Amino acid sequence: MPGLYFEEFTVGQSVITTGRTISEDAIFSFAGLTGDYNQIHTDAAFASKTQFGQRIAHGLLGLSVAVGLIMRTGLLEGTVLAFREIQDWKFVKPFFIGDTVHAVLTIAETKALPRIGGGALVAAVEVRNQKDEVCQKGTLNLLVLSKPK
Repeated sequence: MPGLYFEEFTVGQSVITTGRTISEDAIFSFAGLTGDYNQIHTDAAFASKTQFGQRIAHGLLGLSVAVGLIMRTGLLEGTVLAFREIQDWKFVKPFFIGDTVHAVLTIAETKALPRIGGGALVAAVEVRNQKDEVCQKGTLNLLVLSKPK
């Protein structure tokens, strides 16, 4: 099923994604991909002595998982042109191994851009854990195709 076109989005429209559990494997895969082997993420003995008492997921892993979950909704399947900007992203609480995260996306603004054949969507995003606590939040600015004529 194709995603929604720019004209099909409305301010205030909201979607809650499915969840995904953060695994130890995901943390090590992300560390390998990025080269960020910080001990807070990869060393259980070291992390046990921090204020968190255990390893935490990379903050950017949480953001990346959230974007993946948003794409899994199908809302943007085949219609998103680009992610233009991430604004005001806050890392409020950490994700731990075993946490199940989901995202809440709410359209905050739309702006037609006829010259590109679409428009810009500004979407507020909250990334929450299994307790429904906001762990990350910010705004995504996306370019989306217009409906074919």
